[in-house]
Amino acid sequence: MVYQQKPWLKFYDPRISEHVSIEYESLFDLLRQAANIHGDYPALTFFGRSWSYKETKMISEMLAASFYRVGFQKGDRLAIMLPNCPHYIFSLFAAFRLGGIAVQVNPMYVEREIEYVLNDSEAEYMVVFEALYPRVKQVQPKTRLKRIIVVGFGERKLPLSDGDLYFEDFLTHDNVLPETDINFAEDVALLQYTGGTTGVSKGVMLTHYNLLANIIQVCDFTYNAVDQKPENFKIISVLPMFHVYGLSCNALSAIRIGCNQLILPRFEVNELLELIKREKPFQLTAVPTMIFALNSHPQLEDSQISEIFFLNSGGAPLPVEQVKLFERRAGVRLSDGYGLSETAPSAISTPPFLPRKLGSVGIPLPGTEARIVKETPDGYEDVPVGEAGELILRGPQVMKGYWKRPGDTESVLKDGWLFTGDIAKMDEDGYFYILDRKKDIIIASGYNVYPREVEEVLYQHEAVEEAIVIGVPDSYRGETVKAFIKLRPGMTVTQDELIEFAKTNLAAYKVPKEIEILDELPKSSVGKLLRRMMRKEEEKVH
Repeated sequence: MVYQQKPWLKFYDPRISEHVSIEYESLFDLLRQAANIHGDYPALTFFGRSWSYKETKMISEMLAASFYRVGFQKGDRLAIMLPNCPHYIFSLFAAFRLGGIAVQVNPMYVEREIEYVLNDSEAEYMVVFEALYPRVKQVQPKTRLKRIIVVGFGERKLPLSDGDLYFEDFLTHDNVLPETDINFAEDVALLQYTGGTTGVSKGVMLTHYNLLANIIQVCDFTYNAVDQKPENFKIISVLPMFHVYGLSCNALSAIRIGCNQLILPRFEVNELLELIKREKPFQLTAVPTMIFALNSHPQLEDSQISEIFFLNSGGAPLPVEQVKLFERRAGVRLSDGYGLSETAPSAISTPPFLPRKLGSVGIPLPGTEARIVKETPDGYEDVPVGEAGELILRGPQVMKGYWKRPGDTESVLKDGWLFTGDIAKMDEDGYFYILDRKKDIIIASGYNVYPREVEEVLYQHEAVEEAIVIGVPDSYRGETVKAFIKLRPGMTVTQDELIEFAKTNLAAYKVPKEIEILDELPKSSVGKLLRRMMRKEEEKVH
């Protein structure tokens, strides 16, 4: 019963409630209320130009009216394939205003991956960055896509096909919008594509309620215990908005608290440090590879990063030694946390008020229950404090399920609990520690890479007979992708040729950095290729 007693609650700041209260009718209502409160204060700043809260709401509504004019209805899917930019926010809230579903599409995807997401989501509308438009056009005939809106930064570089329009040309000024009845607890707002240990990419269905709950949880944990918010309230948005971590914990949370979001389309360490020095932001949210890059920067001590009030990292495990080095050099506390796409994404965190335990990801957010369990013949049962088991979670941020995959949904959602597949433990204070994760998933630079997907691509090469893909330690990326190949009899191919082949079919972060060609790959007695044997062999090397 120790988990039900929630020992972590004794660490909550008195100003933070154990429960989550949602004061919004929908995600668009979040923006509407922010615009009413903050009006002309800048909401988004991008390369020297700012958009106020009032303007952000107005453009989002104009875009919603534009989509409505061409037939977009409640429940339709709007695919968004953009780097971080104000147009990402406009597009999201346009979909939310119409009761549509935003489909997150990673800008690094190649044609094969784009085609899969568009077909699985059955998206008919898309907003895409100008440089990525040719990729989308290549796959459009094999999808349901019928309307493509293109975002460019500056001079237009591409002629568009008939029916496709640049963002500014598509934007209507008539503002005719329907009254949309949104059931915020049931209506899906976002499809976040992730994968599983099988490598099958699944659309995580996040409702308005899931996302609003997580935004409020994150904001309450981070800001309610702050004695005085700065007048010039700024947050850096460099985490990709195409992933729910950057979207929910940073971009949407920034709108709720009414700060100015300084948007960077990519992470470049010198550009980031210059922005910090010039703008003196309140918060920076990062992933471990960003921390590694900052740790390697010779001017970190002189960067004024120590003036940031809240700096946190997520997306992948952060080595304790890297935390110690960063804090010693930067002079600022680095917080960690834990979450999943399936929890919209935050579940456990180390807010500024929490006493520090290095190596822990912290305590559950408001409204979140967490337990460590083991399987039994009758189901599952709690393990004692300090023992390892599977982490399971329950709370308002837990997903509705996987898009069009009821079987997969039932396998992870049981009795209202999300079975994460991650191995963890809880100490006597209610602090959680992640010990391992679903064994096959590789986390490279904060991105999940699913070995089976990489293997399936390698199998498309005529010379490949067998393939095993694993993650190996990498001092910068955390992990990197390595493949082991057995060739077909009489065939020859080089490592470089296979890597080039993979590059044409996979996003860059999924491409193996090393390929080893072997005479035989380990198999079980029934002929199943054994990844765990290759991992053990690599562990001896590393």
